[in-house]
Amino acid sequence: MVENQPPSPPPAPSAAKSALRRELLAARRALSPDLLRTSARALSRSARELPELADAHTVAAYVSIGSEPGTRELLDALRTAGKRVLLPVLLPGNDLDWAVYEGPGSLAEAAHPGKMTLLEPAGPRLGPDAVTGADAVLLPGLAVDRRGMRLGRGGGSYDRVLERLERAGAHPALVVLLYDNEVVARVPEEPHDHPVRAVATPSGVVRF
Repeated sequence: MVENQPPSPPPAPSAAKSALRRELLAARRALSPDLLRTSARALSRSARELPELADAHTVAAYVSIGSEPGTRELLDALRTAGKRVLLPVLLPGNDLDWAVYEGPGSLAEAAHPGKMTLLEPAGPRLGPDAVTGADAVLLPGLAVDRRGMRLGRGGGSYDRVLERLERAGAHPALVVLLYDNEVVARVPEEPHDHPVRAVATPSGVVRF
């Protein structure tokens, strides 16, 4: 006689996150260059409709790479609108420094061992705490769920940013930039995760 086996426990959040990351990254790699370009233009339009960006003086953003939702057009639009745009510089240990974006010519390729080559601002470094003066922070990610919980790529850089904001008592608008299919029902959650205020996708904005 075979005894009934208890149901298998659900995977730990970290393992579930890894599995979901693999799935989402594979979907991004399958996107065509034409779709990447049209999505970037539509994403820029959606993000600029956010009052949090329209009213911001300083916006902390990032330069998209590979098949990430494109940010280059958005960065230039924010700068043209008179915003002070801060861009990250990856430090050893995956923390982030910041520098002001001065246009496409101010970006330089930066190779980091074991990681993709990034585009980083070449101007003076302002220190990791510069992000605490931003009115809005644009976050990279792979997914956001209907509670506003964000799934990052797993490097921990933006977890440090969010912890730094919390320690400083800073409360900028947190906005994630994603593709439409990356707004999902639920992402695995761990104690250090922080909810965001909104997500901008090529088809529009979702608020939480």
